[in-house]
Amino acid sequence: MGFIRCWACPRLKTMAVLVRGTSNCFKLITATLYVSLLAVTVAVMSVDLGSEWMKMAIVKPGVPMEIVLNNWNVHINLKISQIFLCAINAHLLCTFQSVKNPKTVYRHLQILLGKKHDNLQVALYQKRFLEHQLQKDPMRGTVYFKNSEEMQYTPEELLGMVLNYSRGLAQDFAEQPIKDAVITVPAFFNQAERRAVLQAAQMAGLKVLQLINDNTAVALNYGVFRRKDIDNTAKNVMFYDMGSGSTTATIVTYQTVKTKESGTQPQLQIRGVGFDRGLGGFEMDLRLRDHLAKLFNEQKKSKKDVRENHRAMAKLLKEAQRLKTVLSANVDFMAQVEGLMDDIDFKAKVTRAEFEKLCADLFERVPGPVQDALTAAEMKLDEIEQVILVGGSTRVPKVQEVLLKAVRKEELGKNINADEAAAMGAVYQAAALSKAFKVKPFLVRDATVFPIQVEFTRETEEDGIKTLKQNKRVLFQRMAPYPQRKVITFNRYNDDFAFDINYGDLSFLSQEDISVFGSLNLTTVKLSGVGSSFQKHADAESKGIKAHFNMDESGLLLLDRVKLGNTISTLFGGGSSEPAPNVTEPIQVTAGHIAIFSKTAFAKHLQLTNEAKYIPTSKKLESPDLILKVTISLLLKEEKDGEKSENIEPEKDAEKKVKPQKKSKISEDITVELVIRDILDPTSDEITSSKKKLQDLTDRDLAKHEREKTLNSLEAFIFETQDKLYQEDYQLVVSEEEKEQISAKLSEASEWMDEDGYTATTKQLKEKLSQLKSLCKDVFFRVEERRKWPDRLAALDSMLNTSSFFLKSAKLIPEDDQIFTEVELNMLEKVINETTTWKNETVSEQEKRTPKERPVLLSKDIESKLALLDREVNYLLNKAKFAKPKAKAKAKNSTSSDKSSKANNTAEEKVVSPTEESTGTKSGRSNTLAVRYLV
Repeated sequence: MGFIRCWACPRLKTMAVLVRGTSNCFKLITATLYVSLLAVTVAVMSVDLGSEWMKMAIVKPGVPMEIVLNNWNVHINLKISQIFLCAINAHLLCTFQSVKNPKTVYRHLQILLGKKHDNLQVALYQKRFLEHQLQKDPMRGTVYFKNSEEMQYTPEELLGMVLNYSRGLAQDFAEQPIKDAVITVPAFFNQAERRAVLQAAQMAGLKVLQLINDNTAVALNYGVFRRKDIDNTAKNVMFYDMGSGSTTATIVTYQTVKTKESGTQPQLQIRGVGFDRGLGGFEMDLRLRDHLAKLFNEQKKSKKDVRENHRAMAKLLKEAQRLKTVLSANVDFMAQVEGLMDDIDFKAKVTRAEFEKLCADLFERVPGPVQDALTAAEMKLDEIEQVILVGGSTRVPKVQEVLLKAVRKEELGKNINADEAAAMGAVYQAAALSKAFKVKPFLVRDATVFPIQVEFTRETEEDGIKTLKQNKRVLFQRMAPYPQRKVITFNRYNDDFAFDINYGDLSFLSQEDISVFGSLNLTTVKLSGVGSSFQKHADAESKGIKAHFNMDESGLLLLDRVKLGNTISTLFGGGSSEPAPNVTEPIQVTAGHIAIFSKTAFAKHLQLTNEAKYIPTSKKLESPDLILKVTISLLLKEEKDGEKSENIEPEKDAEKKVKPQKKSKISEDITVELVIRDILDPTSDEITSSKKKLQDLTDRDLAKHEREKTLNSLEAFIFETQDKLYQEDYQLVVSEEEKEQISAKLSEASEWMDEDGYTATTKQLKEKLSQLKSLCKDVFFRVEERRKWPDRLAALDSMLNTSSFFLKSAKLIPEDDQIFTEVELNMLEKVINETTTWKNETVSEQEKRTPKERPVLLSKDIESKLALLDREVNYLLNKAKFAKPKAKAKAKNSTSSDKSSKANNTAEEKVVSPTEESTGTKSGRSNTLAVRYLV
């Protein structure tokens, strides 16, 4: 598509990269690569992780951006430790598994990620899917699925299975290993939910280059294909995305900006985001399903309540999904399910008006995200140039009707692939982050949906009374752009203290959204050893303790390090109580800095950014809270005695020139403890156990496929061989004794298959197949040889005729023009004679044998003779093609002028080019004559 500046040719083992030279021009550099290296380092993928559907895209040499398979269902079917993911073009299989075994089909896992057992989202999930048993994790407080004592899976593990399977599909499509990926997440995912996705990817063995918000990925895909339309004039576009589980409205500003690294480049900036976690197509499906269940019960064809039958309700849900799609184009439709319950068929007519009445309150919520996005962006509808539809549920006519009225536009934009846009935008970002590709820069400035602040207590004294005052400072405001770094300085502390990192003002959320949001407290940071350090160096001048925060590209907040700053910050120095401006302070990471993380997932993710050095801790956890202890350096600057200048300068001169005082740095170790307050991350042992669990499932799945493949091969061999024994070609070469023996063994194997074969192990099946192939090997060999003889012998006769004609022509070349030696011609003649003799004798011997005997005329021997003849003839032809002509003898009676002329001609012949020789010049006449003789 013209964006990826990298090409590779696996066949030639080369890669071409377009690079910019020193003269500002492009040069094409070709580097030889090993195919193995190419396979390991090049391809990247994206995963658009939706509530119900999953899309994947890849970038590899020769494939700039391409969807792996359109729309893969995220339903996971675990039955006998197997994983079933059903493609849209295998919809019948998906429906069969969801209907037949609803208890072992896990779907809509997104709403369970990063949620505790008492969260309202968990209760909603349990209400929607009564067939599942959700248990509480006693250590983390989260949930897990318990199907049996042996089959217990957390939502992160199930999502890890999905990601692992998606990588397998991408690898098969790319035909090379893939480890790097960009994964999309909803913009309203909080810190705990984002960490849960990273943990799932870690279990699957995926290296996450970035978690990108799905609305941002859509906006990037839109901008990449319209970069020529982007200029220095800001253009505001709203993307309205209604998927299966949620709805998001996003306002994006496109504009070109100047950068130091790459000059003027297009940029997208997220200006406002509004969302509704519960507004989506799946809720419409559920209401239609319940309506169909009501209609069936009213028909009173059964005394049982269909709503108590999980399998019947799964069938009705499937029919409801089809019904919703059909009603988008028709005003009514006849819903019907064959054998819904107790072999009773169901049929009922449903109109679009009935459907719209069932979902009337849902359609009233359609404008909500639009207004929330405008409020967050501080914009008006008149400033929005276009509203673009994204997501499958925007195809519902009533949704478009209500939305069109809400945005007051003439029409809604449908000029983007609503299903693939997020995956394509994410894979472009993956290529940009990968070191293997060069892409045209497109700057992305995402925005923080939920503000984050730091809270701490400080002792104050008024009228001799000491009190503790609660202080709050906004770290990242709502819609603050990221990635971004922030530094907060504590300059009034000389003893151990602690501060909290929490979410900020969430008054823009409804009470229902806050109730499902989870914990509003993120982390408590405890600093110990500060007081002892100050007491030890009482004469030292403290410049304040600085805490460095980083909101990375994935929207994750990280505490990089805590150290004594080199300047005094006024943020906590009794200044204004207003929130600090949202400005990034540049930071240089040195070798002495130590990164601090909340857990393994944070540490792994930060390693990818190369922003800091990670020092793992080996200390054990001593409390239920997750406490990570690392040591950091407390830097103090002490003024040395006797280093003040003794020179006395005038006051004016002193103001102009101040000699800096020399100060030394004193390093003291203090301890930092991070206490996670929202959702505890899995321990390293739990992550290892989950990886092993997923690997065991993968191994079992591979073993299952291997057994099925062997079983099918054995069945096919038995049936095909029984049929072949009665074909003319096989009856000609098989004796009666062989036929009876083979038939008996095949019948025996067939009976064994009916009795024990379908429960046999893969090893037993392979042994049985090997025995049968060994028994029939000689018969098959004789048939194959007889089938090959006609073509092989005809080719050999043709080669002998051609070689003989070539030899005769070469011998007719005049002696003065002869380019072949006598030894070369004799060698060709010897090969021709030996091949002719071998052919005649072998064919004669074969004719004496019956078809039921092992042949002496073998196709491989014929091919060997053909290769030998071809090699000798080609050698002589190549010699004739590139041989230099012989010099002509000089005439004795030539005059001096003739000699001079001939000398000049000779000189010209020495410098003439091969091209000129082939065009009929004088120097090429000898070769032309030789070729004529050969022809």
